[in-house]
Amino acid sequence: MRAIAPFTVESFVPAEISPTPQHVETGRPVGLAIITKQFDGQITGSSVTLFTAAFDAAVGAGTYVAMESFEGTVNGLTGTLNFAHSATTTGDDRQAEFFTIVPGSGTGELEGITGAGGLRVTADGVHEIWFDYELPHD
Repeated sequence: MRAIAPFTVESFVPAEISPTPQHVETGRPVGLAIITKQFDGQITGSSVTLFTAAFDAAVGAGTYVAMESFEGTVNGLTGTLNFAHSATTTGDDRQAEFFTIVPGSGTGELEGITGAGGLRVTADGVHEIWFDYELPHD
């Protein structure tokens, strides 16, 4: 099954780690943030994301890794789930993409959900997410 939806980022809040880990200076500074999103399509609901990246904003290059906790509906089925995703950019591309629904994370009507998916920005600037998934009760 596939579900797709546009989403908006409601907040992107830099976060502190305590205690502060030992600092190692690299060519890309590492940061942590908490992101909240809203989804409205075949996927509806909201999510909270733990987001970390090694990113240089001046050139738009780096890599991010995110763990997202979602609550809402997927093709009309209500529940929660976690999904992880990451990607790399050198400034004007997106590569080395990874996206997976965390096995065993589904609750409610999404219990047992497995699969993958992805994120993209359309030519007109809309952010979209999709899940390619299976459920044991389909």
